[in-house]
Amino acid sequence: MAAINLRVVDLYHHDRVTSFQKAADAGVWGIIHKASTGATGRDTKYRSRRGPALAAGLLWGAYHWGTAAPVPKQVDNFLDHAEPDDQTLVALDYETTRGNQMTLAQAREFMAVIADRLGRKPILYSGHLIKEGLGSRTDAFFGSHRLWLAHYNRNPTVQRSWAAYWIWQYTDKRSGLNPNEVPGIPGNSRGDLDCNSYPGTRAQLRAEWAS
Repeated sequence: MAAINLRVVDLYHHDRVTSFQKAADAGVWGIIHKASTGATGRDTKYRSRRGPALAAGLLWGAYHWGTAAPVPKQVDNFLDHAEPDDQTLVALDYETTRGNQMTLAQAREFMAVIADRLGRKPILYSGHLIKEGLGSRTDAFFGSHRLWLAHYNRNPTVQRSWAAYWIWQYTDKRSGLNPNEVPGIPGNSRGDLDCNSYPGTRAQLRAEWAS
């Protein structure tokens, strides 16, 4: 049974934020915010929240929700809106998108192009989709990227391409695993919030964040 250490919260525009400082004071170390979706979608809160989060001493990250759109257009959309500097974590959100699904090949292409453009590898957010896509085989390409695992019980498992997850999204609901509330970040209208566990120290997270 894995221990839960709530250190990272991921957000999108429907999540409410009242005080990043309160979140930091409560023990949150990093924020990963949705920046873009597909070839044209852009999160309206991403840019306005970046400064206040950094001012509160929080690490800042950006994720892109992958779709079936041409990968070069998705990469351009993400980088243009996220504007990642060398301290910004970058991630691909590879999850079920009914009617507009990014393929495994597109996920591979997106991550390769991002690495080429930035000179560093993005992390991969996924749960059952990457497990189903890779099956029982070991994939050296995907396994060379850190895994942000979505798994909503106390026994998280990774696909065999990884020895372990890097961070673990253990809940996205008030009814999920605890802790699932953060001072200063009330979450969406239902009070739901994406909470993530990190097993290391703050110094380790900072060193690994955008590397």
